[in-house]
Amino acid sequence: MMKEYQQVNGKDKERIEIELLLQGLYAWCGYDYRNYAYNSIRRRIWHRVHAEKLGSITGLLEKILHDSDCLKRLIQDFSIHVTEMFRDPAFFLAFREKIVPVLRTYPSIRIWHAGCSTGEEVYSMAMLLQEEGIYEKTKIYATDISTDALAIAKAGVFPMESMRKFTTNYLKAGGKKAFSDYYDVKGDTVKFDSSLTKNIVFAQHNLVTDRSFNEFHVIFCRNVLIYFDKALQNKVHQLFYDSLGMFGFLGLGDRESILFTDTADCYEEISRHEKLYKKIK
Repeated sequence: MMKEYQQVNGKDKERIEIELLLQGLYAWCGYDYRNYAYNSIRRRIWHRVHAEKLGSITGLLEKILHDSDCLKRLIQDFSIHVTEMFRDPAFFLAFREKIVPVLRTYPSIRIWHAGCSTGEEVYSMAMLLQEEGIYEKTKIYATDISTDALAIAKAGVFPMESMRKFTTNYLKAGGKKAFSDYYDVKGDTVKFDSSLTKNIVFAQHNLVTDRSFNEFHVIFCRNVLIYFDKALQNKVHQLFYDSLGMFGFLGLGDRESILFTDTADCYEEISRHEKLYKKIK
């Protein structure tokens, strides 16, 4: 009986420690991870506890309050940077075939890549828009909470070993050129052509705490919302709704949906499988 109580009590203590850590992080530097999916954030916290050779989550809280390098490492752990060029090629093919013809009729285009990570999908979109002849009239806003990720995105330098996978994705997404035409090889890395970034604005933006900053024709936020709890997902969906112009398009990740959100009835499906939606009210 006592053993059972101690097990339950231990879980309660862990949750309290995590809540205190996240509240302390928010109060100390404004990063708000309090409504991230619990199991995901828990794993990352324990990873940092062990990496810092600490004995408890409370010990990690004490360290981040007094050690700015440890704080930076924890924030980096919380930032999700799993991405690749033309990830889910069918998504980009559907965008090319179903949405680009509409965008072609616009005098100018504003696109927001929210949670752009290290920029692979932003470069993918720039290539696609170039090939479709509408990049010159487009402004892409690429934002992420992580300044380190944004620095990589701005540099446009990626590992050479990734190019085979990226090339395969590009061709499946309807690419019209040789993928290698877009980059120069620099040792074991490649640098993408500067023409791809001339109409891209990279900027820090926190989906949890920051507000809308423009009205967009297209918003992409792919495989970010899966790390938020339901309340926070609803909050971010409201942000996207407020940021999209009427008949604007929203693109989500393959494990995400607008179903069961507060704004679900404000959209119609363009592609159910590829998670492309149009705002209709």
